[in-house]
Amino acid sequence: MREIAGGVTAAKGFLAAGVEAGIKKEGKDMAMIYSRTPCQAAGTFTTNIVKAAPVKWDQAVVSSGSKVHAVVVNSGVANACTGAEGYGYCRATAAKAAEIFGILPEQVLVASTGVIGRQIPIDKIEAGIEKMAPLLAEDERSASLAAEAIMTTDTVKKEIAVELEIGGVPVKIGGMCKGSGMIHPNMCTMLSFVTTDAAISKEMLQKALSADISDTYNMVSVDGDTSTNDTCLLLANGLAGNPKITEENEDYAAFAKALNYVNTYLAKRMAGDGEGATALFEVKIVGAESKEQAVALAKSVVTSNLTKAAIYGHDANWGRILCAMGYSGAQFDPEKVDLYFESAAGKLKIIENGVSTGYSEEFATKILSESEVTAIADIKMGEEEATAWGCDLTYDYVRINGSYRS
Repeated sequence: MREIAGGVTAAKGFLAAGVEAGIKKEGKDMAMIYSRTPCQAAGTFTTNIVKAAPVKWDQAVVSSGSKVHAVVVNSGVANACTGAEGYGYCRATAAKAAEIFGILPEQVLVASTGVIGRQIPIDKIEAGIEKMAPLLAEDERSASLAAEAIMTTDTVKKEIAVELEIGGVPVKIGGMCKGSGMIHPNMCTMLSFVTTDAAISKEMLQKALSADISDTYNMVSVDGDTSTNDTCLLLANGLAGNPKITEENEDYAAFAKALNYVNTYLAKRMAGDGEGATALFEVKIVGAESKEQAVALAKSVVTSNLTKAAIYGHDANWGRILCAMGYSGAQFDPEKVDLYFESAAGKLKIIENGVSTGYSEEFATKILSESEVTAIADIKMGEEEATAWGCDLTYDYVRINGSYRS
């Protein structure tokens, strides 16, 4: 497997576009992904009881088994808490795309991100679809424009593509996502769209995605808020021509590994681009007795506001990490924990068997001053491990969210 140029258009038969439709005050705010041939579709969605209208629409389409041709995305307005009218706008959006492409509304997925509680301007949405249709293209620039159009408070677009061999045939997987705030484990204010030309059954496609979510997007936290709109869609059109994956064999394992690479990359980019963030904060728990124990500990540390503030201050305040582990609900012996800080500046053992090593504060500060910082906790109970991603907590987080609607 290797990284290649491109995002959602890297795989054969996928086109994309991104335009300014006037939904936001300025900038691109609508994107579209289109496959020349119908796709198998898999999806995972928010765990929030309050689900946005597009989430409900997509859940219905994915669960129905319908083949999918297109995805229409808008930023600026979330279409959440909008009742029957908001759901009707999802249907209208899909119907408009279906009319243009000569397909069924049930072959169109929709997604929205932005302010909750406002009805989407359906006239601008429909005009945006008409504007994007003739601009759809398979080149890298079109993929990049689409990735830019789905951003809200994101500061950078997020996209990736990889190529691997399945059954001796080149297969590509590409993806893009958005996410910067209202992000918490068990999906985030994140929209993620992954495309592949692999030939794979719907059952195996959903299995691969559902299994991978737990180690990627579900391990990201920026601020502890789980969104109403979280959506990850995976489309496969089969144009690579590989032997179709219909069971858990070597081909499935290769596909799942590549999918994990794509989703891990996107998850980390979201964490590092957290609202107001200056650093990606990675937490690794090793030596755990069970996966569940490792996950609980990693999530507890990465979501600790006191720890996140310490990372912002480049302060090796390790007591906050041990404290967060202690209230995670997972059982461990704090007097056996070894803790390290690591970054491009080096690696340093901070505590050994639960007590300070007498480390150099100056070196610790140097390590914590990098743009990517990792805390590694070895609890010496077994062979399991887990990794979670977050970011530091800064003054700018409050500024951004205090003025989000204005």
